[in-house]
Amino acid sequence: MNNLKNKKDQEYICRAKEVIPGTMYGHMSIQRQLPTGYPQFFERAENCRLWDVDGNEYIDFMSAYGPMILGYQHPVVEEAARRQSSKLETASGPAPVMVELAEQLVEQITHAKWAMFVKNGTDATTTCITIARAATHRKGILLAENAYHGSMPWCTPNQEGVVEGDRAHLLYYQYNHVESLLEAAERCKQDLAGIVVSAFKHDARVDQEMPTLEFAKAARQLCDANEAALILDDVRAGFRLSLDASWTLLGIQPDITAWGKALANGLSLSAVTGNENFRQAAASIFVTGSFWYQASPMAAALATLTLLEEAKAPEYLEKIGNQWRLGLSEQSQYHGIPIRQTGPVQMPMVLFEDDPDFEKGFQFCLNALEEGVYLHPWHNWFLSLAHTSETIEKALEATNHAFEKLAQSQK
Repeated sequence: MNNLKNKKDQEYICRAKEVIPGTMYGHMSIQRQLPTGYPQFFERAENCRLWDVDGNEYIDFMSAYGPMILGYQHPVVEEAARRQSSKLETASGPAPVMVELAEQLVEQITHAKWAMFVKNGTDATTTCITIARAATHRKGILLAENAYHGSMPWCTPNQEGVVEGDRAHLLYYQYNHVESLLEAAERCKQDLAGIVVSAFKHDARVDQEMPTLEFAKAARQLCDANEAALILDDVRAGFRLSLDASWTLLGIQPDITAWGKALANGLSLSAVTGNENFRQAAASIFVTGSFWYQASPMAAALATLTLLEEAKAPEYLEKIGNQWRLGLSEQSQYHGIPIRQTGPVQMPMVLFEDDPDFEKGFQFCLNALEEGVYLHPWHNWFLSLAHTSETIEKALEATNHAFEKLAQSQK
């Protein structure tokens, strides 16, 4: 596909400008965040492919920024949701599927003895720190510098409209830096309620880092010594690295975990799970929403968890992720354009060497877009079970052309 057509997309952007502040908001502000040429509006999606409103087709490596893990419009998940919705969706009380899903999570996740359901990752992380504070009767929360935990005032990366009080009692450490973690805990003194950790360091615009065992053990030991909560934000990584909590791979169990994105393959559901020590506190707080008990996403989540287990999803994603990473590495070397590939292969980050302003990244991703592959120049990508070996090979044909065009432009 050459010379992307985007007439309809531009028309919708102009219409949105009149009725939506800033034309679009949050992580969907594609036109403000990415180079001109990226489509803002999409008409349909299936498996791992997107069609924008102008009919351009793409192999999608963003997977809706993570929620899609089985494939868009997966028939088993969609049928489970439809079947539940035909009986009860939102009512004056929850459907039995809520209990069934909680039972499944408690059975599947090692640390989990209970589960609560919310709508977004921000809901989940906010609920986690509320539970930690309720359990400990303390205020202090330790967060990694520049880590993303949602869009509420306490954690949003954009501090417009945020007041000092919103971030009172938050202290910061450097991810994977044990000394800075210990120093932050010392500054918190006797007021430590919890330490929030991400599954791995997945900050935007920088190389990713897997957690070191030393760092993970230090966080666990600090929480144990202070009777504080080790809170794992598994919203982004959950179910791609492990079907258990991601830090289980290190032999470290969190006290409370925030889940989201892939839980229901794109339907609106997130969750909080916790151990017995925090059950009473979880029962004591008041958190809710008009649509938090919506039944069809819970049915979708049950179907999703079953399919992920049957497919041994993390292992499959690792296999095709290695194929994707190796192919990109070979192309990078062949065309003489160095790249850095970091993070887990299931959620790869690809950045270009000597590219502080992301000019190479922007051009490469635009080249790939014209070839029918949807990538992001400074955010990690997401693989799904719908990305087959054949899909990866086809995408690599496109990225080879993208590298070739980039190499020619650098001469």
